[in-house]
Amino acid sequence: MAKPVELNELWIERIIQSINGLEYGTVQIIIHDGRIAQIERTERKRFDNETKQAANGSKLHVERKVSDGRS
Repeated sequence: MAKPVELNELWIERIIQSINGLEYGTVQIIIHDGRIAQIERTERKRFDNETKQAANGSKLHVERKVSDGRS
């Protein structure tokens, strides 16, 4: 039979910290032997405005300078 998960104020605070500020993404809580072993946070960034501009034919020009190490 599964053990009940042990949650104290410290773990509740860690879970809240993982969720706060997350606009898109997931928070996974990994349980081993009825105890929290790990909290994983995966954050997604969405760039809807840029996607709409690209669909309308707008182009973004990016210039990159590469240094060869000589001064």
